[in-house]
Order: sequence, then C-alpha cells, then structure tokens
Amino acid sequence: MALLDRAQWYDIARDTQWTPRYVSEAELFPPELSGGEGLPDEVWATYDEPYKVSYREYVDIQRQKDAGAYSVKAALERADLYNKADPGWISILKEHYAAVALVEYGASFQESRFVRWSKAPGMRNMATFGMLDEIRHGQIQLYFPHEYVNKDRQFEWSHAAMFTDNWVTLGARHFFDDVMMTRDAVSTSIFANFSFETGFTNLQFIGLSGDAAKAGDFTFSKLIQSIQSDEARHAQLGTPLLQMLIENGQKDEAQKKIDIAFWRSYRLFTILSGIPMDYYVPLDVREASFKEFMEEWIVTQFMRSLEDLGLSKPWYWDIFLRDISEHHHGQHLGTYSWRPTLWWDPAAGVSPEERDWLEEKYPGWNGTFGKVWDVLIDNFANDRPEKTVPGTLPIICNVSQLPIVGTPSQTLRDISLVHEGRRYHFASEVDKWIFEDDPERYRHHKNLVDRFLGGEIQPADLGGVLEYMGLGSVGPGGDDAHGFSWVDTYRKQLVKAG
Repeated sequence: MALLDRAQWYDIARDTQWTPRYVSEAELFPPELSGGEGLPDEVWATYDEPYKVSYREYVDIQRQKDAGAYSVKAALERADLYNKADPGWISILKEHYAAVALVEYGASFQESRFVRWSKAPGMRNMATFGMLDEIRHGQIQLYFPHEYVNKDRQFEWSHAAMFTDNWVTLGARHFFDDVMMTRDAVSTSIFANFSFETGFTNLQFIGLSGDAAKAGDFTFSKLIQSIQSDEARHAQLGTPLLQMLIENGQKDEAQKKIDIAFWRSYRLFTILSGIPMDYYVPLDVREASFKEFMEEWIVTQFMRSLEDLGLSKPWYWDIFLRDISEHHHGQHLGTYSWRPTLWWDPAAGVSPEERDWLEEKYPGWNGTFGKVWDVLIDNFANDRPEKTVPGTLPIICNVSQLPIVGTPSQTLRDISLVHEGRRYHFASEVDKWIFEDDPERYRHHKNLVDRFLGGEIQPADLGGVLEYMGLGSVGPGGDDAHGFSWVDTYRKQLVKAG
C-alpha cells in the first residue's frame, strides 16, 4: 500500500466497521456510552471527517511540531524571561499551565472513549489521533513550566492544581468532567469538540499565542501554536455528528446540546481568558479587548458555523451579548480580592493608563467597576491591606461553580430554586435553565460553600478554608499560594489515609 496514493486506500483503512457475531450491537455499543439513539444503523457509516490524515503523515507532522517547540525553548532558555517579563505576563503563565496541562491529559481519556464507544468508524479512526494529540499537549505543558519551579513555587501548581480542592480548580474540574467524562460519545463530542474546542479553545490559544509573541515570550507562543494546530483538527469531530442528528430529525436535541455547552464554556473562559486579556497582558502590547475578541471569534465566526448547519443562536443570545461587556470585570474584582486563595498572583491591572484603556474599550467602566477599585486603592494607600480581603465566602453558582457577581445591568440577586428539599443558587437564568433541564446531573455536587456549611471545613473560618485548599494560614498580602507545596500536601494526604 505504500506504493499507492493515499486516496486509493484511505477509505478502506479508516473503515473498521464490522458486524458482531458473538454479542449484540447494543452490547458492543451500549446506548448510555455511545449515544445517538434513534439514528439508523446505516447512518454511522456516512460519518465523514473534514480532516483526513494517515498515521505516517501524523507522526511526521507531530515530530516537526515538537522539534520546533522544543528547539525554540532550548534556544531561548538563557534569555531569563522570568526576571525580564511583566509581572502580569508571569501571572498568565501560572494560571494557564495549572488550569490546562492536566486537563489535556483528561482530554486524552475523552478521545479514547470515542475510540471505543463511537458507532462511527471514521470518528473512531480520527479520535485515535486526537487521543495522541492530547497526551502530547499534557506532556509538553507540564515540561515547559517545570524550568520555572526553582524560581517561583507557584509554577508547581502546573502539576498540582487539578488534584487540589482550590475553588477555581473545583469550578474547572466540574466543567471538564461534565463535558468530557460523564456523557455519551455523541453528546461529549458536540459539547467538547464542537462547542468548547471550535469556539473557546481558539479563543484561548490563538489569542494567547499572539499576546505571547508581542510580550517577547516566543517560547510560549511557539508552544501554543503547536497545540492549537492539533485542536483545529480534532475539534472537527463533532461537526459531522451534528449534521447526522439534524438530517435525522434531531435538530432540537442538537440545538439544546449546543446551548448548554456554549454557556458553560463561556462562563469558565471569563476567568481563563477574559481576565488575562483585559488586566494581565502588558498594556504596551495589549490590542483587542476580551469583548472584541469574543465578537470576532464567537459572535461572528462560531455563529457562522451554527448557521451553516441550520442551527440558531442560543435562546439567551441577548443575555450573552450584554454579559461579555460586564461579567469578567466582576470576576476580576472577586479573584483579586480572594488572591490569597489563588496560585497565580493576579495583577490588578488598574493603573491610570490601564483605566483609560478599559474606559475606552468598555465605556462607563470608571463609573462602575472603577469605583470599587477606588476603595481598594484607598485601603492600600492608607496601609489597610486587611480591608482588601473579604472576611466571608462568596455565593457560588451551583452550575458554573464560580462566584456569583453583580454587574451594572444586573445587580446581585438571588436566582434560586428548591429541589428535593435543598436550595440551589445560580449566577444567571441560563445557569438555572441548565440545572432544571437535568437536575440529576448537578444536584449531588457540593461547591466550596456547601462544604463549608456542611462542616467539612474546619475551623469554620477563612483560615480553615485555606487549610482545606492546602494553602496554610491566612495572609492579607496574597502570598499564601507561594507557600504551597504539592509535596507537603501529598504527605498530609498519605497521613490521613493511614
């Protein structure tokens, strides 16, 4: 076959479908794992992935990507970026690596579930490459930050974050478990590959790659480019599935999956992308705001993908358009106030020049969010740092697992419901709708406040919360996460386990 053109043998090689003789079709592909109930058996053979690649081609391309990324790192590792870079950029590196690296390993399990449980042979074939992609992404994003550990212990969180009960970790882990690990293959691919990767991975990686190059961090820029090109390929796994659902009378179900996944992805990325883009990226290299980037990559391009499939904008579109101007600003105030609980030393990003930029990009910012920053600045200026750290826990949404924040157009209010004797709180009507659609999926999870009120966190104060997260004692300067050591925490876990 090596003597043949790929087009002459590719379709035969990728079609690994067979008729089982010793087990039933339902036993080979259990509906709860495979999904796609109601789709005729013959439909699965029509799955046609947009990106086609052979194993020989795949290995060669990946070798070139790794060689490029690692060679740039080797060439620049004496440049001492850590001591030369803007502190805000270092915050971005800490946040990104800890929030993403181990999740990439988790995504390899997601892809492996497609390899085993997808009923579409073409999808199983492409998911095999997707699985290898994600393993590489996890390895390279654990290796690169390791060089900084001896300079700053917060980079240890790259390896540790997803094993902790840090409140940001709880939110991220809840989201990724929801979209990657606990749904059938069809739903998972639409949630993760189409909604999350096609839309929001581009937002994170394309934007970060450009920002990194402008900030002089060519190592990180090359790394992100090598990952994003993989994401662009296996992100397409979900599109043929959507087409199959729509063509076989399941358009409403496809639309609902998109609506849920889109909102869940967006709210998490207000933390992972929104705050860094508007507050951490050094002002002299900052160009597009988070809102502008969302309008280009999501409002325009991702929505065009939906329209091409014959799907509609999510029902909450007006809420979303308003939210991209406001929500991440409120979350930034929250994360900065709770900086003793974070691993990335959040930059305030509110110097006079930066405030002018924010006012230009978000007219009215100074008269709303800026007033809150005025109070924080006054407390710092008058040697009252203890007043810049809250003494209580925030209200946390039972869907996003992130703090509920007020905005200029929507004051902080209690959107809640009682389900089977327990009251649940939500950050928006959209989160409440997601919960009501499938309460069994979300009702068992306990967020940080639930654990606090349930007596799982002792002592029942802020010090107990930090101890529960593995951060030690309270400190108003925001340096608690510097003292974090995964080795120390692991030893504590061993002691508890006997």
